[in-house]
Amino acid sequence: MSAKIKMCGLTRPEDIDTVNALGVEMVGFMFYKPSPRHLTAEKASILASKCNPTVERISVLADPDEEMLEAALASVSPHRIQLSGSESPERVADIKRRSHSAIIKAVSIGSAEDFARTKDYEGLADWFLFDTRPPEGGMPGGNGEAFDWTLLEAYDGKQPYLLAGGLNPDNVAEAIRASNAPMVDLSSGVETAPGQKDAGLMTRFVESVRTV
Repeated sequence: MSAKIKMCGLTRPEDIDTVNALGVEMVGFMFYKPSPRHLTAEKASILASKCNPTVERISVLADPDEEMLEAALASVSPHRIQLSGSESPERVADIKRRSHSAIIKAVSIGSAEDFARTKDYEGLADWFLFDTRPPEGGMPGGNGEAFDWTLLEAYDGKQPYLLAGGLNPDNVAEAIRASNAPMVDLSSGVETAPGQKDAGLMTRFVESVRTV
């Protein structure tokens, strides 16, 4: 069975049309104001309403305040919440309890030792997302840089995970073969500019994943 696909940072109705046509399993709506892919609650609601019923809607946040959290819940009615910041286990537990949503906790990876952080979130995170450690002062995701996929050999947790970080149509098949990742996540790898998805690149990415 091919790896499942999550496309993150969609900003336009035509992007949702492409996701629906390609049968992508998950879409991520960004609620993080510094990001060029950030959505207002109104825009997120419009995009979420266009998703096929088979597509999982995921609200993506990073250290959200209460206002942002409420907007992400009310506008998208997410199946899952992705937390990509430095949220403590206590904060993750609070968000999970209040939202009644499954949680994806992003963990930045730069070395094998970084996987030890997953232990703090066992029983809280339903899935992990392993992304490249961002540069100093950089965005928590969507930076287009890959990490060493063989480092995933150090992950011995029970929770499923998504592989992220620098994936694109040209390298995703190699990444899946090297890591045996059950799910892959991308944003900038199918863009012509930040927040501007390209239907042709999206199609090539899905085709590459499904050849593995």
